[in-house]
Amino acid sequence: MKIAFIGLGHMGGPMALNLRKAGFAVKGFDLSDEACKKYAAEGLAIAASAAESVADADVVISMLPASAHVEGLFLGSGGSKPGLLDSIRAGTLVIDSSTIAAATSRKVAEAAAAKGIAMIDAPVSGGTGGAIAGTLTFMVGGEADDLERARPVLEKMGANIFHAGGIGAGQTAKICNNMLLGILMIGTSEALALGVANGLDPKVLSEIMRRSSGGNWALEKYNPMPGVMETAPASKNYAGGFGTDLMLKDLGLAQENATAVRAATPLGGLARSLYAAHSLAGHGALDFSSVLKLLQKASS
Repeated sequence: MKIAFIGLGHMGGPMALNLRKAGFAVKGFDLSDEACKKYAAEGLAIAASAAESVADADVVISMLPASAHVEGLFLGSGGSKPGLLDSIRAGTLVIDSSTIAAATSRKVAEAAAAKGIAMIDAPVSGGTGGAIAGTLTFMVGGEADDLERARPVLEKMGANIFHAGGIGAGQTAKICNNMLLGILMIGTSEALALGVANGLDPKVLSEIMRRSSGGNWALEKYNPMPGVMETAPASKNYAGGFGTDLMLKDLGLAQENATAVRAATPLGGLARSLYAAHSLAGHGALDFSSVLKLLQKASS
């Protein structure tokens, strides 16, 4: 099977490598020369353009930052630049693992279907660690038959695959998850900051909460307090991981969706405001767990 993989960032690059290691013929592309050189050095075949990467592909996977990038890639920009759908063969399966608006997924999928191209939205959870280890969770929206076509590919990148519903449903599930994650990280950071301000050892407090009713994923895998968890971005000056600006984008998508369906998300709205303040303070490129710094500054 020949796979085109477009978007070789912190998530896409490791995902593409896992597919290559699994024996698929993978051809990658990214607008960043640095990313292309990095993954070429690790053995990934690199195309000169997105169109070249999909020329003979059976499956096309995209992992891009936002709705505008996905729409621009596949549909083009206002007629001045052709969309990638014009270069993809009929019968090809497109898997978009970007986190974008569900409406954008539906728009692109409709255009793809008109050209005889199947598409599913398959955003992921699990972070860069999951991308590297091949243990991501995929939340899939689309036809069941298309998911079954995609399953052998997804299984080489992830440990959990859920069919959320029709096209766009994967995106809706993802923004619900990430809204909860953003809220959870703020709450965990707030509790740790309070304990440290009272003289508690953050390692001891983290273990107490982890084994108590406040236990959660952040305490288990992604502690926001520097020095508590060696593998967490907090212990690496908040480098890498999932950026504050990406979390802010996802919280924005959640609020847009909540407005559209008239769902009450007061904590989601507050989380968005706090991450926006953190980003405006110059921390948009830091891992989202660095929101702890915002809370510590506010209390100092």
